[in-house]
Amino acid sequence: MTYDFDTAILRRGTDCVKWDEAAPGELPMWVADMDFPTAPCIIEALRRRVEHGIFGYALVPESFYESIIAWCSRRYSWTPRREWMLYTSGVVPALSAIIRGITKPGDAVVFMTPAYNCFFSSVRNNGCREVHFPLRWDAGSERYSIDFEDFEDVMRRERPRVFVLCNPHNPSGRVWTSDELLRLARLCAANDVIVISDEIHCEFVDPQLGRHFLPFAPIAEAAGCKWVVANAPNKAFNIAGLMTAYIVCPDTTLRNAIDRAININEVCDINVFSSVALQAAYTREGEEWLNQLVTYIYDGYRHFRQRMKDALPQLPLAHLEGTYLAWLDVSSLGDSKLISEHLRREHKVWVNPGDMYGQPGFLRINLATQRQHLDEATTRIIDGLRSKD
Repeated sequence: MTYDFDTAILRRGTDCVKWDEAAPGELPMWVADMDFPTAPCIIEALRRRVEHGIFGYALVPESFYESIIAWCSRRYSWTPRREWMLYTSGVVPALSAIIRGITKPGDAVVFMTPAYNCFFSSVRNNGCREVHFPLRWDAGSERYSIDFEDFEDVMRRERPRVFVLCNPHNPSGRVWTSDELLRLARLCAANDVIVISDEIHCEFVDPQLGRHFLPFAPIAEAAGCKWVVANAPNKAFNIAGLMTAYIVCPDTTLRNAIDRAININEVCDINVFSSVALQAAYTREGEEWLNQLVTYIYDGYRHFRQRMKDALPQLPLAHLEGTYLAWLDVSSLGDSKLISEHLRREHKVWVNPGDMYGQPGFLRINLATQRQHLDEATTRIIDGLRSKD
């Protein structure tokens, strides 16, 4: 079956964060939320559940876990065990609960910058100490890399309890290689650091990259590194509003501590529809829809990249290996926060400044929308940046 991703769906007036917080006429290219309806198999499964008509307290069935295990095994050749799993209401609540469960106030938590903005607050809100590890940006190759000598120095100097890995990385767009992940795992194992791997963007990898997403868990196991994974179908299937996520942790002591933190934080229940949606998503039909979606998104990225390079070749644009979030270097034009405000005010396109991710000088642009919206937004971005050049 061929799925339609080109037909625009009206989202204004539906209490949509992305569109209803935007001014009339404004194109929102900010929050990581797609403009595509979710997979038909999910819609049909939810329709059947709605027709039952009763939405009381619900159990999470064994089939929920079986769907995750089958999906990970089939798609990533990794088979997590049922007893390793916990559920919660989202990956951000998962991250906060994990940090709360396995740290104590004052512990150092390392994460790479630029970083997803909730990493900062999740660490701070749990009374831990933020340690920012800057990735190395090469404007010539338009790629980020890890300086492993610096990373080892940080491990030894800061003596962190936890390293938060974003895999694939938001907002840089990197999909880490097996060598990079193994080196990180070995360094963390050598320094007795627990790795939390946020893998919510794992389904978005450029089909032309020539390699696939690699889950951190089997690599960590081989390196003797302690690990916890947080994931969800929310990004891949555009169902964040249904509020579900899962945590995988093989260490019983750590898992029990995380489970307690989930309950202390009162994020121990999931939406009555979320289990239904996850199980429908993690099917062959859901997978076929997802594969076509990924192709559509990266075709859009290549179209966006070509237009940007034709119009503004002097601005480096990070190669988008993973996620659907373009990362544009506008440091040569001035203050990125002021530039994003200019684009929104004068050109009616809303993008996020790199400041909120710990790296001023960049813009993050959400490409997961219909081609007509992407084309119009790109035109507005180009016009706005040209006026600043």
